Amino acid sequence: MDLKLTDKTALVTGGTAGIGLEIARALANEGAHVLITGRDQGKLDAAIADIKASGGADVRGILADAGSGEGAADIARAAPSVDILVNNLGIYESKAFGDISDEDWTRLFDVNVMSGVRLSRAYLPGMLERNWGRIIFISSESAIAIPQDMIHYATTKTAQLSISRGLAQLTRGTNVTVNSVLPGPTRSEGIEAFLRSQAADPSAPIKTIEAEFFATARSSSILQRMIEAREIADLVAYLASPRSAATNGAALRAEGGLVNAIA
Repeated sequence: MDLKLTDKTALVTGGTAGIGLEIARALANEGAHVLITGRDQGKLDAAIADIKASGGADVRGILADAGSGEGAADIARAAPSVDILVNNLGIYESKAFGDISDEDWTRLFDVNVMSGVRLSRAYLPGMLERNWGRIIFISSESAIAIPQDMIHYATTKTAQLSISRGLAQLTRGTNVTVNSVLPGPTRSEGIEAFLRSQAADPSAPIKTIEAEFFATARSSSILQRMIEAREIADLVAYLASPRSAATNGAALRAEGGLVNAIA
């Protein structure tokens, strides 16, 4: 299926690894002009080379920290106008509620929430003026199925849903849409270390640890495996395309059936 993304310009924050890298790859392979952000020039260069090697012809990097106000301003100056904004940048950690400091809360909100707020504020007016655009927030199933060891992370992901829905209401009667995607546990950089930190035996084979994780920490998952980043990217590429015009203000779940609800 042609997603009709040729000549669209897309910005993907946190696009050097994991879900962000695969989203950037999917959009580039569909013909979009893709910009990825990152804080490390070496990782940016490696990601760009990786995407180009897989067929994505037009991709470049912006060296900036999208999780800071200065970084967001740098990104907006480097790319004054985009058709598609994917607010993918995010961090997570496992920590008992009583151990989460004010600094932890602020850090996760700055990266996970304010990065998307600042860039949406920069790009939404132009999308509305041109009467076409897509803003997509990469949230998490944790937004609606709150893990007790990641309450601060989950709260930031719930906040993304509110922002996304609120922004969508500002697009009424236009060809601009704002949506959220809620991935479940996804294979990405750093996930093995996280799983080992949760395991009864951190030295066990990773397949054993993954099985234990889904049997205990995420037992409601129907998929009962890690989601591959490309599986999330395929959904995002569709949402970014003109073919998704009737989907606006939605929170689309791609969490492997982990959330035991039909709405």
